[in-house]
Amino acid sequence: MRLTDVTLREGGQMPGRSYTADQKVAAGCELDRLGVSVIQVGFPITGEEDREATRRLAAETDAAIEGIARAVPGDIDAVAEADADRIDVFAPLSAGQLEHVMDKEYGEMLEIIDDAIDHVREYGLPMTLTLMDAFRTDPARLIEAFERFSYPAHLGLADTVGARTPGYVESLLEDLSSGGVDLSRAGVHFHEDLGVGTANTLTAAEMGVGKADLSVANLGERAGNAALEEVVVADALAGESALDVEADELIPVCLEVLEILAEDVDPRKAVLGGEVTSHEAGIHTAAMLEEPSVFEPFDPAEFGGRRDLVFGEGTGRGGARKLIERAGGEPTDEQVSRLLDRLAEAGPLDGTEATELAAEVLDG
Repeated sequence: MRLTDVTLREGGQMPGRSYTADQKVAAGCELDRLGVSVIQVGFPITGEEDREATRRLAAETDAAIEGIARAVPGDIDAVAEADADRIDVFAPLSAGQLEHVMDKEYGEMLEIIDDAIDHVREYGLPMTLTLMDAFRTDPARLIEAFERFSYPAHLGLADTVGARTPGYVESLLEDLSSGGVDLSRAGVHFHEDLGVGTANTLTAAEMGVGKADLSVANLGERAGNAALEEVVVADALAGESALDVEADELIPVCLEVLEILAEDVDPRKAVLGGEVTSHEAGIHTAAMLEEPSVFEPFDPAEFGGRRDLVFGEGTGRGGARKLIERAGGEPTDEQVSRLLDRLAEAGPLDGTEATELAAEVLDG
């Protein structure tokens, strides 16, 4: 499955955000290190910052640089004039969006999309057609779209408001496949409004979709998008290796992107948060000194991160014994008690500091 990173575009649409061209270029170059296929920079029709960032990144990255556009000639022109490598044109076919957003009839919208595709073809740009609100669109309309629109390499199916769950995603994709749709030509774009965007993406991957939109740390409108780092780690744990990325720099790259964009990361954020790979509970640390995997789902080092074992007031007797053994001693009950007292006073300490303290206890 190919990945399109939408951090720069979706993150920039969050309230109060205004990423500069320099920020987007610096963050985009970091994302390029991961080997994602496409980096979606922004919406060139909206202003010079997005046009400049698109132009500069297209000249610097191995990843294809993508701009988005409505099915409107001026939007498409702006993407092409910004020297983007490819374009994502978005338009709805759902009854609700056609009536309340576009004020268009279904047949009229199909013709508008036809014209937009013809306009893109004049530029020779590789293209994705993203169908907004696709997961609330009549499946028959989606099947017709795949049959009618042959030029776009992928038709993106967007859960625009994050309204669906994995069971529905699987059911809809099964309906499309039964209707003759080659799911390798489908892309997906999920939001986290119900907290299942990542799960939806993984479900779609298992069904054979060819492309997914993801963002670092869920950055994106409202609750954000499916998280790049979560999908990559989950894929690796499943042993699928089905993603087109190099994962060994995943965590440092994501954290660097967040720093460049001046975005915070919650310490308990899955994969990226500092507390996710920190352990202090006595039972945990005692066991993890021997075998870390017993209390963690993945080795953070595989993704460029690290684990932190923290010792202090919460350290139990088993952990204290392990520390004394690591310091070269054979622990006695009295030494364990003294070390626990010292840890309660000096902690929290990392593993090296705690081992040094254990050595002091051994020395008397």
